[in-house]
Amino acid sequence: MISIAYSPCPNDTFLFYHLVHKKIKGYESISEELWDVENLNQFAREGKFPVTKISFAAYFTVIDRYVLLETGSALGKGCGPILVRKKGSHANLTAQSRIVVPGLLTTANLLLSLYTESNFEAIPTRYDKIIPSLLSGEEDFGVIIHEERFTFESRGLEKVVDLGQWWEDNTGLMIPLGAIAIRRDIPRSDAIHFQRGLQESLKQAYLHPDLMKSYIQEHSQNKDPQVIQSHIDLYVNEYTKKLGTEGHKAIESLYNKALQIGFAGVQNSNLPLFLGEAE
Repeated sequence: MISIAYSPCPNDTFLFYHLVHKKIKGYESISEELWDVENLNQFAREGKFPVTKISFAAYFTVIDRYVLLETGSALGKGCGPILVRKKGSHANLTAQSRIVVPGLLTTANLLLSLYTESNFEAIPTRYDKIIPSLLSGEEDFGVIIHEERFTFESRGLEKVVDLGQWWEDNTGLMIPLGAIAIRRDIPRSDAIHFQRGLQESLKQAYLHPDLMKSYIQEHSQNKDPQVIQSHIDLYVNEYTKKLGTEGHKAIESLYNKALQIGFAGVQNSNLPLFLGEAE
């Protein structure tokens, strides 16, 4: 039995559905747990799950424990976190600004740290609580991720800066958001076997999307089918199937920049970041 953990977000439930529902031959001994991404990031620091979804920013702090799978990542263009404020707000971003972030180990917080040169006070809050905290006036600024990207304007918020776009403009690279990692103590042959199963699960997800609709909607924070599909379309792409050279380059660049600013315990390691393909 192998225990895996991932978030309830549509891109993850889309990816893992066939694998965890015993629909892939040879992968019947899998159990799953669903947690918020920041919980997953914290669990990874303990090495709790053999396979886990993880923010890239958090992965950089546990390179000694985990290695990235080639399949399952969320990265691309036009999909990054967004710094927002309430519409009509006259709040200005300063070095003393308090900014609500979806977790201290999230890639959203890393990007914000790079953008502001770490001149802000981070207020960690579960991602679905960020918009309410801004609408209530409790806080002036927040960084939104996941489904909120599609709903923040209709809910009364406005964009200050798209951190993903800022990254793209300054690096010319895709923005790495989250990945699937496997513990380094798992034998390589077993890790490759799991990676193949995940590749097949994603393939079957595209072939049989109707099978998963109720499962995905059950766990999604936003129940609107259009929002759910938009989420999947944005965060599940060719780099989810395989990171490839471009994906590796973007991740390595983000890792090096995190090292440069001394972000949240990022490890300076010579260990390989990626599992790679089967030999």
